[in-house]
Amino acid sequence: MSTQAATFELEMTRFIRAPREKVFDAFTDEAALAAWHCPRGLHVGEVATDARVGGRYRVTMVKRDGTVHGSSGTYQAIERPSFLAYTWAWDGEGDIAARTTLIEVTLTEKDGGTQLHMRHTGFPDAAIRDDHNQGWTSVFNRLVDYLDPDGPAGCVVLVGSPISPYVRALRMALAEKGVAYTLRSVAPHSPEADAIHPFGRIPAMYDGPLQFYETRAILRYIDEAFDGPDLLPTSGVTSRARAEQWYSVLDDYGYDAIVTRYILQYMFPKGSEPDRAIIDAALPDIDRVLATLDAGYGKRDFLVGNAPCIADYLAAPLLYSLAQTPEGPGLLAKYHNVQRAMQVIQARPSFAAAEAAVESDRAAANVTPLRKASAA
Repeated sequence: MSTQAATFELEMTRFIRAPREKVFDAFTDEAALAAWHCPRGLHVGEVATDARVGGRYRVTMVKRDGTVHGSSGTYQAIERPSFLAYTWAWDGEGDIAARTTLIEVTLTEKDGGTQLHMRHTGFPDAAIRDDHNQGWTSVFNRLVDYLDPDGPAGCVVLVGSPISPYVRALRMALAEKGVAYTLRSVAPHSPEADAIHPFGRIPAMYDGPLQFYETRAILRYIDEAFDGPDLLPTSGVTSRARAEQWYSVLDDYGYDAIVTRYILQYMFPKGSEPDRAIIDAALPDIDRVLATLDAGYGKRDFLVGNAPCIADYLAAPLLYSLAQTPEGPGLLAKYHNVQRAMQVIQARPSFAAAEAAVESDRAAANVTPLRKASAA
């Protein structure tokens, strides 16, 4: 093989917690392919297989806007349950559509599951190979969803402390989408956080080998990658801009005033008592945030439209945490729209799911509840 040919091929290895026979069948059975054979954010349309040497297959992948991407090919080798080879060609025009590539899948028993090795050869250049790398990574994430006993939780891992409002916002979003996930409780600037976030912050998220950090980016990924209710309004550009605006208000001003300059003074005082000067300086800014939110809610229960969006998922843990503080109920008492919105969002199952682990995590970290801290 020439050096150039080796440059434009793709090799990937994934461990699947499923018997080798089931993994093999997932590549040849029409019902199975319909369940997993497309990247996240798309769904499989047409599937047809004639799983024999010389037989043909066809799979189409449909974007949310209805755009269809089709591929087809011919089976070159079928050795159940260890090896499968087939050609791959995209529909349409252009260099990549006109080019037929070869996919070879080798399955090996390992650690009670299956080691999948895929070799995809024949790409005309590195850029197209790298695009397919991203696509196949996402496709194999869906294969894990389909075959792993834990479903998506075998692939989707949220990294961060359950106490964090940002982690709680992501947990609400995942619950709203109906996505099973694994929570890996990790403190900021720990080795685990440093391994995924260049600044050691939380939260972060794995989706198989894919890594994401920064809450807004993760929320956008969750929204576009998974089925379920939209996390951003779909009624137009103005509504989507408003959702981003309110998220920024909460991220830039709400978190700073409510958590950094207020709640953390009670939770982790530098001395024997919370610093009253810092707390008292934060209270007017908290009041300003609440007044701004109260006007934003108006008569609605959510910040934009008639359904929760990314801003509501961040507002929920921030306002709930504020309500648990010594001065919180008094601050909130003036703002009836905020109180009504809090009641509505806290009644959602996603809120209960996000809050379920908070108290146990506080206990594990030996953090005293806020009200008790103020009375000590």
